Amino acid sequence: MKMLRFRSPSLRSLDQEIQVTIRLLDDSEISCSIQRETKGQFLVDHVCNHYSLLEKDYFGIRYVDPEKQRHWLEPNKPIVKQMKSHQPYTMCFRVKFYPHEPMKIKEELTRYLLYLQLKRDVYHGRLLCPFADAAYLGACIVQAELGDYDQDEHPPDYIQDFKLFPKQSLKLERKIIDIHKNELRGQCSAVAELHLLQRAHNLETYGVDPHPCKDFTGSTAFLGFTATGFVVFQGNKRIHLLKWADVNKLKFEGKTFYVIGIQKEKKLVLTFHTSTPAACKHLWKCGVENQAFYKCAKSSQIKTVSSSNIFFKGSRFRYSGRVAKEVIEASSKIQREPPEVHRLHFGQSRSFNSLSHKNLIINMEPLVPALPSTNEYEETSLEWLEGSALGQHKEEEAPTRAGGEAEGQEEDEEEEETSGVLTISELVYNPCASMLPTPVDDGQGGVDLLFQSPIQSPARLLRELHADPDIQAQLVAERVRDRAFERARVVGRSMLGSGLRLLTRNERVNTCVLSAVRLIAMVIGVLLVAVPMLLLLLESDIDVSFLHEIRQTPEFEQFHYEYYCPLRHWILCKISMVMERLGWD
Repeated sequence: MKMLRFRSPSLRSLDQEIQVTIRLLDDSEISCSIQRETKGQFLVDHVCNHYSLLEKDYFGIRYVDPEKQRHWLEPNKPIVKQMKSHQPYTMCFRVKFYPHEPMKIKEELTRYLLYLQLKRDVYHGRLLCPFADAAYLGACIVQAELGDYDQDEHPPDYIQDFKLFPKQSLKLERKIIDIHKNELRGQCSAVAELHLLQRAHNLETYGVDPHPCKDFTGSTAFLGFTATGFVVFQGNKRIHLLKWADVNKLKFEGKTFYVIGIQKEKKLVLTFHTSTPAACKHLWKCGVENQAFYKCAKSSQIKTVSSSNIFFKGSRFRYSGRVAKEVIEASSKIQREPPEVHRLHFGQSRSFNSLSHKNLIINMEPLVPALPSTNEYEETSLEWLEGSALGQHKEEEAPTRAGGEAEGQEEDEEEEETSGVLTISELVYNPCASMLPTPVDDGQGGVDLLFQSPIQSPARLLRELHADPDIQAQLVAERVRDRAFERARVVGRSMLGSGLRLLTRNERVNTCVLSAVRLIAMVIGVLLVAVPMLLLLLESDIDVSFLHEIRQTPEFEQFHYEYYCPLRHWILCKISMVMERLGWD
C-alpha cells in the first residue's frame, strides 16, 4: 500500500495537461493541451494539421526562454524538458529552412506561408534590399492585400496604412504606389505573392536569421546560414560567404564560435564571440541543422556532430528530419486537391495593428560599413536616422537582382569569389531588436549592450585569446607540431620512392594489398588465441571439468599422440643440439 501511495502523485503528474499557445505567421493564435512526455513533433504536426499543410519540413516552432534566448523546439525531445519558462507555454510557428528555389514548392498554401514569413522579414529589417527591390516587394504586398488600385477607394496616402518597412519614407511610398498602379494590375493574391517570392529569393539576405556577434577585432558582425552556405555581414557588406561544400566543421567553446573550412585551397578558421554561452550554443545548433538540411543528399547521411575535440567532453547534436532534396522529391509526388488558402486581408489581419505599434519598432545601433570612410558613414547614419528608409539617401540605386537575370548572378558570383566582399545595399544591415536574444534600444547602447558586462566584454575575450601566455604557448606548440608533421611527411614520401607511389596509384593493387593485410592480421589474431589454448590443454595439469572432457575425446588423443608428441620431441632434440654446440664452443 505504501508503494501505491508513494507512486500515485507521480502518475497524476504524468496525466496533468499543460496548455500551449502557438502564434502563427499572421499573428493569429491556436491552443492545445499536451502531457509531460509529449514530444516537440506533436506541436509541429498539430499546426500543420490546422493548416492542412503537407510540405511541413521547411517550418519549425520557436520559443524564448526566461533569459530572452531564442531556441528551436527539437522534435524528438519532450517539450517540458526543453522549456524553462513557467506554464502556460507560448511559442511561435515560423519558417526554419528557407527553400532554395521557392518555385519548386508544389502547393499554394506553402507559398502563402513563406510569403507571410518574408513579409515579416522585410518589416523587421532582416531582408535588406536596395530601393528598387524594396519598392517592388512593398507593391507586391499591397497588391496581395488590397487587389488592384482603385482611384475611388484608395486615397493618395493609402500606403501609409501599411507598415511595410522599419523606416518608411514618402519617396518609397510614392514608388510603391506607382508600381501598384501600373505594373501589378490584374494580379490575384497568389500571383502577387509568387512574384514577391521570385524577387526576394535573389536577395543576398534571403533566408538569413542574423545572429549578433563580435569578431576578433571587437567589431559587431551578423552571422547567418542560408541555402548557399555560411555568411557574415558587417555594415552594408557581406564580407564572407563560405559555401557548405567548403565548411568542414562548426564548433563552439563557451562564448566562442568557430567556423573551420577551406577558401582558395587554404585552411580558413573564423572566430566570433557571442554575448552568452547559450547564444553561442544556439548559433552552433542552427549551423549544424542548416548544413545537414542543405548539404546532405539523404537523411541517412546525417551524422551526430560534437562541439569539441575527440578527447574532451562537449555537446553532441544531430539534425533529425528530411533534407532539402528529399523534401523537393516528396513535394513533386503530392497528388491531392490543393487545400483552400484562408488569407487575412488588410483590415482583418492582426499583424498590421501590431506592426503599427511604435513600441515594437526598436532598431539596433547601425553597424559601421566595412569599406566606406568615416565621413560617408556619418552621412549615411544621419540620413537613416532622419527616416530616409531603404535607399532614399542616394539617387544611385544598387544593382537589382531580379529573377531571370542569370548572367548578372554569374558575374556577381565571380566577383564574390575573387574579392570576398559584396555590397548588398547602400544601407547598413540594421535588423531591429525583435530578432535579438535580448531586445535593446538604441538609446541604451544597441547591440553593444549585450557585450558590456566585464565578463562578456570583447576586450576581455581578446586578451584571453591573444594575450594570455598559456594560450600563446599552446598556439606555438601547435605550430611546432604542424611543422614537424609536415617535415616527417616529406621525408616519408622521399623514402618510399617512385615504386610505392606507383603502387598507391593502382587501385587494383591497393585492393589486393589491403586484402592480404587483412588476411595476415586475421591469421595472427587466430594464432594468438589458439596457441595459448592448445598449450593450456596439452601441457598444463589443470583439472577443470571442461578441459578434462576435451582431453578425453578421441580426436584430441589422436592429435596429442600422433602429431603433438613427435613435434615436441623433435623441437626438444633441436634445442638440445644447439645447446651442446654452444657448450662445446
